[in-house]
Amino acid sequence: MTVYDVARQLPAIADLRDLCRSRAMLDAILSPDWESRYYSFNAAWAAGEEMASMRNGSGDEYSIVFSAAGGYVRGFGHESAMSPYGNDGEPWPGVVDEVPGDFRPFVEEPAFTDEDGVPVVTACLWREKTDDQWRHGTIDIPEGHADPDGTTGLFSLLVDRSPEAFQRFAEDYYEVPVDQRAVGNVYALRPLDQELVSLLNAEVTLADLAQDISEIGYPRPDRESI
Repeated sequence: MTVYDVARQLPAIADLRDLCRSRAMLDAILSPDWESRYYSFNAAWAAGEEMASMRNGSGDEYSIVFSAAGGYVRGFGHESAMSPYGNDGEPWPGVVDEVPGDFRPFVEEPAFTDEDGVPVVTACLWREKTDDQWRHGTIDIPEGHADPDGTTGLFSLLVDRSPEAFQRFAEDYYEVPVDQRAVGNVYALRPLDQELVSLLNAEVTLADLAQDISEIGYPRPDRESI
């Protein structure tokens, strides 16, 4: 898979935002320790902007910014053949060259660059509000690499959006059983109650999640559920 394949398979902006919020909520339940989480979502990242992120703890990461302009996706596979660190400290040709003006500030955003100001990116996509599809630059993908731009490792769970796919990931990553029906309920953005939370992690209470629910912008539970 490359960024060309991802662009064809990503959902619309609103659906991607919902997916990212649900993933962050699931991780908040499964991993009370924020540092150990894989997915996160900040509904107040900046004025008028929300950000979803993934970090696998081994150097791979992505960030998705949702703004009035649309959606901007930055991915970095640290072992990718298209890493800027194997290209004289510059992003691979075409990866960010065609990013539209509304999204250009994200290319140079300090959170997405290294200490030398180099964009930490191997794959980039964007979709303006008026677009009917996700877009990417014109890129000469290097041959002979299983995952040349890192997108297979980075975005597989954005392409396969089934609860079963998340269940498989979470059981492998957290090494605990994960209730598939509960995952489906969170994917549907069902407001949490203690029964649903306990199906995923019996050691977490609904009250424990109040700050995460607010930060993620997940639908708030009914008052009687708290």
